[in-house]
Amino acid sequence: MDMQDSRRIAAPREVVWAALNDPEVLKAAIPGCDSVEKTGDNELAAQVTLKIGPVKASFSGKVTLSNIDPPNGYTISGEGQGGAAGHARGGADVRLEADGEETILHYTVRAEVGGKIAQLGSRLIDATAKKLAGEFFERFAAEVAPPGPEEIASNTPKKKWWKLGLG
Repeated sequence: MDMQDSRRIAAPREVVWAALNDPEVLKAAIPGCDSVEKTGDNELAAQVTLKIGPVKASFSGKVTLSNIDPPNGYTISGEGQGGAAGHARGGADVRLEADGEETILHYTVRAEVGGKIAQLGSRLIDATAKKLAGEFFERFAAEVAPPGPEEIASNTPKKKWWKLGLG
């Protein structure tokens, strides 16, 4: 499966770059994520629980960052094992483009699945992947965007860019 898209994020490129490298922000943004831990300079370990059609599985995986070009982008690749449900392997090229005070995040994703998950059919897998990508970027944008007037008025902001030490 291949997927390509762009998303506008209401935060400067340096803020988006820092958030893409912050395990806590990634944990909050990844649907079904139970944990994300930094295990090395350019490596992370993650635990994610997902439901794809009738199959629900917990995946343990390793993520590696390469082609790192701060604050312009990187390549992220990983693989995860979901026990009897199967396995997944893939990667994404992520490129950040400054656009005034906002950032356009461009990504190209490549993924392969095997085991029970692969038996579900490509249409279901593709639809689920698009849904998960949409959820990720919605959550990610909420984590890094400046607070809206209602958040300021309620005095209950989510974790935001100023907590990344950039504000």
